[in-house]
Amino acid sequence: MSDHFPLDKSREPNGSGMGTFVDGKPEVEHVSSGPPYVHNADPTGRSLSVASNGGRQYSTGGPRRMSEWDAMKIAKEGGVEIDEEIALLDEELRRNPIKHGFFSPSINFKDPRHFTWLLVAFASMGGLLSGIDQSLISGANLYMPQSLHLNTSQVSLVASGVPLGAIGGALLLGPTNEAVGRRMAIIISLVLYTIGAALEAGAINFGMIVSGRVILGLGVGLEGGTVPVYVAESVARKYRGNLVSLYQFNIALGEVFGYVVAAIFVNVKSGSWRYMLGSSLVFSTIMLVGMFFMPESPRFLMHKGKTLQAFSVWKRIRGIDQAENREEFFVMRHAVQEERDSTSSRTGSFAWLDFFTVPRARRSIVYANTMIFLGQFTGINAIMYYMATLMTQVGFDSKQSVFMSLVGGGSLLLGTLPAIFYMERFGRRFWACAMLPGFFVGLVLIGCSYLIDYRVNPSGAEGLYITGLIIYEGFFGSYACLTWVLPSEVYPTYLRSYGMETSDVTLFFCSWLVTYFFSDMQAAMGRIGLTLGFYGGIAVLGWFYQILFMPETKNKTLEEIDIIFSQPTRQLVRQNLTSSAETVSDLVHLRWRRVFAPSAESPLPEVHHDSVVGPVPDDKVHG
Repeated sequence: MSDHFPLDKSREPNGSGMGTFVDGKPEVEHVSSGPPYVHNADPTGRSLSVASNGGRQYSTGGPRRMSEWDAMKIAKEGGVEIDEEIALLDEELRRNPIKHGFFSPSINFKDPRHFTWLLVAFASMGGLLSGIDQSLISGANLYMPQSLHLNTSQVSLVASGVPLGAIGGALLLGPTNEAVGRRMAIIISLVLYTIGAALEAGAINFGMIVSGRVILGLGVGLEGGTVPVYVAESVARKYRGNLVSLYQFNIALGEVFGYVVAAIFVNVKSGSWRYMLGSSLVFSTIMLVGMFFMPESPRFLMHKGKTLQAFSVWKRIRGIDQAENREEFFVMRHAVQEERDSTSSRTGSFAWLDFFTVPRARRSIVYANTMIFLGQFTGINAIMYYMATLMTQVGFDSKQSVFMSLVGGGSLLLGTLPAIFYMERFGRRFWACAMLPGFFVGLVLIGCSYLIDYRVNPSGAEGLYITGLIIYEGFFGSYACLTWVLPSEVYPTYLRSYGMETSDVTLFFCSWLVTYFFSDMQAAMGRIGLTLGFYGGIAVLGWFYQILFMPETKNKTLEEIDIIFSQPTRQLVRQNLTSSAETVSDLVHLRWRRVFAPSAESPLPEVHHDSVVGPVPDDKVHG
């Protein structure tokens, strides 16, 4: 690797440069024989000082400890320190290769980008599992209640069993991620999902099917918050929004698959709902096998102090030939080290208290969970879970409802495609503010369809409802990608597991609320009141929240996002108001090209008074 990274001895007066490291420790042990003190040459030809103790050698150099802000400045300027660290880590990895066991097999590609695509493909299959369940239970609800003799309350509990179980899975997310890592947490979630799916498919009474649904929900809750983080921590920043959006795409694809499966088995005379619910076992098994071949997230390994393992994974999934990847690893290493140093001195094992005491962390948790709340309380899961039932309310019969549900699921799927291809181009903020009014229009049309008596004018009622559903699902498909992208990227590394736990709990608790109370809310508010008044009203309030408080994180590394959330909220609001005023002016003067032009990359704020993130005084930097 030395031919890629020429080193400059003149930058280190003593000639020792930067030492080699294992798992982030300042001294690295090398098993070899030799005199008590020798000079070894690294692959670049530079001399390294090595001390010896009983035949075991230790490098005496060490990288200068620096703040995240200083590391970013060096990366921006293309400092030689980056190539020095990478070259020495590469040499250390050559001397101490990482061993892989039976449960962690290793695969490699000549082009690391191919590994990235494979990792994203298997991890994002978790979205398939969540989406399949939403559409399968919609079809099963037409036949299961009669088969198991369930009343209305029991049907509601069965339908909401997965969101309820997912709350428990979300509560397991933080401890599980911290204890066993992102990869193993996903594997555990798949085991739970498989057990739950088997139980609900073979259920013979109310208790058994609720138990299966809750266990399945545990798996959905655990993987739902882990997969987006796993992907966000592993992929390049310029593709992060697009690739994390694949999770939402797979949710929508799973919903379409579920409706297709329901349509396939709808004419089975005996036990059709069992085949519907049991079909998800196929997808969970495929994903379970694939995840055994995936590596751990490099940022999680760095967070745990396993620097050499993190570097090994980084080489496999990102590569180090491109300067951008070397710079990102360099910044990541020093940013995570700074976080570890600062949190160990402040809160020890109770790092999650920083969500209350550190403004940067508090801003991220409020923002991420508000965005998730907006995504759920505009009614998407209630409509998806009860879609077949809602179809019957505008004149479709049971079989037609199952087939017509494909229209809603297909619209959601197609709606995610623009987000995958264009979110990174236009930016998160523009995307959110443009998509939310779209599905508000869809809610208006759905509400208006209830004003038409389907017994008098069935074509009018059904046509207007389907039109509103297509618009709502299509725009929501693009918007929903943000509810996975934003939480996965806004939390600091040392709080990401706990932050995603809160976001996951918020998501599934809100999902459970709108699903379990849907029938009661519809009875109390009326169909128009619930659809247009409640869901539509929250959409309007959410649009104003986004205009005021939503930052732009387009094309930023996770470490650069730390800087954005370190600025005071009033500074962010001021920037957003200025940006919004410019957009309104462009609209008034019909400057459409400026309004819809791809957003420029936002600059990083320069001043940070209230957070450990940012410039650190020299006396606070060790080394």
